[in-house]
Amino acid sequence: MTVEEIIKELKKHKNKNNLAGMARFGINVEKAFGISIPFLRALAKKIGKNHNLALQLWETKYHEARILASMIDEPELVSKLQMDKWAKEFNSWDLCDQVCMNLFSKSPFAKEKIFKWSNSKKEFVKRAAFTLIACLAHDKNMNNKEFIKFFTLIKKQALDERNYVKKAVNWALRQIGKRNEYLKNKALQLSEEILKMDSSAKWIARDAIRELKKII
Repeated sequence: MTVEEIIKELKKHKNKNNLAGMARFGINVEKAFGISIPFLRALAKKIGKNHNLALQLWETKYHEARILASMIDEPELVSKLQMDKWAKEFNSWDLCDQVCMNLFSKSPFAKEKIFKWSNSKKEFVKRAAFTLIACLAHDKNMNNKEFIKFFTLIKKQALDERNYVKKAVNWALRQIGKRNEYLKNKALQLSEEILKMDSSAKWIARDAIRELKKII
């Protein structure tokens, strides 16, 4: 399929009711069609992996086209420059999370970008850093020491008051803690340290402690 054919297909399935629901959940719907993720996944499977087509879809700036781009792109062909460019153009939490889950977490540059993006002034770029940590918590090839290295970032950025950042920091902390018993105890220790800090940091810590203590 060509970019034109894909956009035509997306426009054909535009759903105004879904757009209203997306907006209520804080999703930027300025250039969205209100199409579900399952539909996009099915379409991505039909299209197949295609790096160049993914780049073209991203440039359309349509919300669902960009999510679709993350589904069909090829991680091994994604450059550091592309990752930085796309991250800077994130304008919604769901776009950030989908691109990180579908594509960036599979890149060999993921860990490098976590440390770089965690200091970004842009809300969704910083969110991407912690979304990546949450995604990598499912990577069986990573070891405990690699996750402990993220703790300094989590503690530092727990002070960020912005909603989409603090939720991602919390997500990252919880996912690391769910990985194994050792990391659960380490995550609980870190949560206790964060609990002594100010403002939003207390919510991040309390929520993580509550969830991690449910794990037997």
